Amino acid sequence: MKRQVEFDMAAMAAGEISGRLNRAALGGTFRFTGFLARRNRNSKSVVFHIVDFDLIG
Repeated sequence: MKRQVEFDMAAMAAGEISGRLNRAALGGTFRFTGFLARRNRNSKSVVFHIVDFDLIG
């Protein structure tokens, strides 16, 4: 059964990706590619590291 799920997550981008993201239009719909990693070595919380993204529609 399909379900719609929403959640908030910390994310970060570095280098060229951060520049592209900074120029992206606010309110757009994007598809992000990346990975999850712990915030720091001893943390239980995670951060989504953005490695690429595309505008959808």
